Amino acid sequence: MNLRTGIEVYVEARRSEGTPWLKGAQTLRSLERYVGDVPIATIRINDVTAFLNGPLTSPITWYKKYGFVRGFFRYWKARNEIPGLPLPPARRSPIQTFVPYVYSRTELRRLLVAAGKVQRQFNCVIDPRTFRTLILFLYGTGATIGEAIALKQSDVDLRRKRINIQSSRVNRSREIPIGSDLYDILFEYHCTRQRNGTESGSPFFLTRDGAQIKTDTANQTFQRVRKQAGVARHDGARYQPRMHDLRHTFAVHRLTAWFRHGADMNRMIPALSVYMGQHNLAAAERYLRLTPERFRAQLNKLSPKRGKKRWRDDAALMKFLDGL
Repeated sequence: MNLRTGIEVYVEARRSEGTPWLKGAQTLRSLERYVGDVPIATIRINDVTAFLNGPLTSPITWYKKYGFVRGFFRYWKARNEIPGLPLPPARRSPIQTFVPYVYSRTELRRLLVAAGKVQRQFNCVIDPRTFRTLILFLYGTGATIGEAIALKQSDVDLRRKRINIQSSRVNRSREIPIGSDLYDILFEYHCTRQRNGTESGSPFFLTRDGAQIKTDTANQTFQRVRKQAGVARHDGARYQPRMHDLRHTFAVHRLTAWFRHGADMNRMIPALSVYMGQHNLAAAERYLRLTPERFRAQLNKLSPKRGKKRWRDDAALMKFLDGL
């Protein structure tokens, strides 16, 4: 397999997980321009080292490029396309902190209003109702954009108020319940689609032309809507709010609401982890750092750190979750 084909296959696989992965794709295509469209198996450590050590490359840029390239070669090594990883030794990671953006409810309302305005333009691929429903679905379930656009009509069981989420990641596929508010939104959208004659095997979220929404299209559309809504970061962060941050917002808002209502956080935090398709408790507990300051100390006491203990190993927890 040549490098160009390998890159396109890998980039599509990464984007199916729900992120645009623009920088990663750009880095790999730069690698192709540097070494040429050669067979992947012929690329050597010296080729990759020279690419990574390009002029004016900062330590952070080097480390990020290395991560993109390493993931690419690991992917193809696991599929027996290359015998080994043509990589130099990794450098120590430079210190940096990325904090996901958590939307306020006011900002969410502004996004929904902006979606109705922006998507009325004749050249928009996604109509206003669909994009508003997609935003509310992501916020109401904590699903990734990749999981949402992969939904089929048959995955949405409105009679039982349950969603069957299929994921490309191992053990992340799951069936989740939905609340009454989200049910009403999805039911109305579903009825609109049924009037247009969609089949059970077709995607649940469709473009104006009746095709499946692409990840890039959804993310680019969201950025237009975000700018129209005037939602932006002012904390010096490098990245502006993303569509994927609706997943983080769902988690933080759930934790905060449960605490306000006196829920047993030792049970609800693992339940959140299961609902979001995460493998261990540590993944959900990181959201404690993003909750409002007035709740953070109490939440930390209610849910002490468990490291990477797998929630499936807790028999009592699994019995509790089965009853949800």
